[in-house]
Amino acid sequence: MEVRSKIWIEVDGKPVFGSGREALLKSIDRLGSINKAAKDIRVSYRKALSYIQSMEERLGTTLVQRQAGGVDGGGAVLTDAAKDFLKKFERLEEGINELLDRKFDEVFRKGRKN
Repeated sequence: MEVRSKIWIEVDGKPVFGSGREALLKSIDRLGSINKAAKDIRVSYRKALSYIQSMEERLGTTLVQRQAGGVDGGGAVLTDAAKDFLKKFERLEEGINELLDRKFDEVFRKGRKN
């Protein structure tokens, strides 16, 4: 038996960031393309672009530098702000999971009578 949790960040009741958007940004960072990242996480390009635009709007900062296609092709890279945000989100997840694990052990394992 183990405990699971899902963490997301909202601004004014609207989702800004969670595991799906985290996966999108990490995939963009790895693949250098919004289109490839969208395929990688199995969402449409339009949905991926919508996620990026809503995150940037609600956070008030650019997260993805985009270069339109053309002769040399397009591409996308994460900004320093996006990389910093990802690191902070990962730290938050780690901290929450540590707390959950401790509480889970306290309630379900240590309190269990053999």
